[in-house]
Amino acid sequence: MSRPIGIPTPVVTTLLGAAFVVSWSSGFVGPAWALEQVGATTLLLWRSLPAALLLAPFLVRHLGRARRGGGTATTGRHVLIGLLSQAVYLGGVYGALALGVNSGTTSLMDGVQPLVVAALAGPLLGVAVGVRQWGALAVGAVGVGLVVAADASAGGSAPTAAYAVPLLGMAGLVAATFLERRTPAPVPPMERLAIHTTASTVVFAVVALAAGAVVPPATPVFWWTIAWLAAVPTLAAYGLYWWLLERNGVTTVNALMFLVPPVTTVWAAAAFGEPVTALTVAGLTLALGATWVVARDDAASAPPAPVTPVDAPAGSRPRSRA
Repeated sequence: MSRPIGIPTPVVTTLLGAAFVVSWSSGFVGPAWALEQVGATTLLLWRSLPAALLLAPFLVRHLGRARRGGGTATTGRHVLIGLLSQAVYLGGVYGALALGVNSGTTSLMDGVQPLVVAALAGPLLGVAVGVRQWGALAVGAVGVGLVVAADASAGGSAPTAAYAVPLLGMAGLVAATFLERRTPAPVPPMERLAIHTTASTVVFAVVALAAGAVVPPATPVFWWTIAWLAAVPTLAAYGLYWWLLERNGVTTVNALMFLVPPVTTVWAAAAFGEPVTALTVAGLTLALGATWVVARDDAASAPPAPVTPVDAPAGSRPRSRA
C-alpha cells in the first residue's frame, strides 16, 4: 500500500522557514556592511562567482540530462528566471543600499512582494483575488510609503529616485516567481539554483568588466564577507526559497516573506544604528498587517497540496499548487 512521502513535517517546515527568514534577511544586512569596503558591481560579481563554482556539478548534470531528454527549452526558461530573480533582484537591492537607502527600508520595499503576488495571482494564475486582498494591497502600499518617508526624513544620503530601485528589484523577483510557477517541467532545486546563479554571474561579470570593477580588495575581511554572502544569502536563502515554493507553494513563501522586513529592521538597527522611528514602526505595522491578511486569505482558500505515493515513477511528481 502506498503512503505519502516528501511532505515536510510541521517541525521541519518551521525550522526551514525560520532558516529562510534569517538567511534572506542577511541578504540585506550583509551587503550594507560590505558596501563600506567595495562598490556594488564588484561585490555582486564576487558574491555570485563562488556560488556558481560550487554549483557547477549540478549545472553539468542538468545540461547532460537536458541534451539527452530534449529539455533545452526548460533550461532557457530557467536562465530567464535566474536573471530576473538574481541579476535584476540583487541589482535592485545592492543598488539601493549603495545609493544610501537603509537596510530596513530596502527589505520592506522588497517585502511587499506577497501583496503584489496576490494582486497578480488572479490574471496570471487564475487564482481568485478578493476585495479584502485588494484593500490589503492599498494598506500595504501606505505602510511602505510611511517607512520611506521616515527614512528620507532621518537625514539619510539617498536621493529620492533611489527609492524606486528596490521596487524594480522586487518586480524582477515577482516576475521570476510567476514564470517559475508556469514552467511545466520541474527541475531539481539544486540544478535550478545552478542555472540561475551561473546565468546571473555571467551578467555580473560582463557589467564588472565594462565598469573596470572586477579586481576585488585583498583584505581578509572582504573575503570573509564574500564567503558569508555566497553561503547564506545566495546558496541557503535562494535554495530554500525555491524549495519552499516547490513543496509548499506561494502561500507559504508569502507568509514567510512578510517576516523578513521586521527581522532586517531590528538586525540593521543593532548592527548599524539605523534609525527606527514611530513612523517606521507604523509603516511596518501597516505593511506587515496587510501582508498577513493576504497570506491568511490565501491559506484559507488554497486547495490541499498534492501527495506523491512511494510507487510513483521518477519525475512524475505533480507540481504543488500556486
